[in-house]
Amino acid sequence: QLQFVESGGGLVQPGGSLRLSCAASGFSLDYYAIGWFRQAPGKEREGVSCIDSSGGSTTYAEYVRGRFTITKDSVKNTVYLQMNNLEPEDTAVYYCAAVRWVCVRGTTDYAYWGQGTQVTVSS
Repeated sequence: QLQFVESGGGLVQPGGSLRLSCAASGFSLDYYAIGWFRQAPGKEREGVSCIDSSGGSTTYAEYVRGRFTITKDSVKNTVYLQMNNLEPEDTAVYYCAAVRWVCVRGTTDYAYWGQGTQVTVSS
C-alpha cells in the first residue's frame, strides 16, 4: 500500500524549532516531488514548501522563507521540514503530499497524502 507516515509535530514555544518527517512506503520518492501543506482551524489548506524529485529544486511560501528548510534523504525515502524560529501563526496540522516529478501549485494534482501531524506554537 502506498502511504506516508508523518512524525515530528508537537508543542513548542515561540522561537523554537521542530523537524517534521515524512517517510514514504510502497513507492520511491525518486519519482515524486513532495510538498508540505498546513491547515489551521477554520482556514484553507495552504502550501508551505516543496522539493522536486531530484531534491535539487525547492520552493517556499513567503511567510516561511528563511525560517523553514525542506530536504530529502533518498536512502531513507524520507522528506523533512526543518522549522526554525516558529511563530504562533505557524500553528496548524501539517501534511506531506506527493506529485510526479516536479512541484506544482495547489493540491489537486498531489496523489498521496500523509495523515497529518499537529504543530502548536504557544507560550
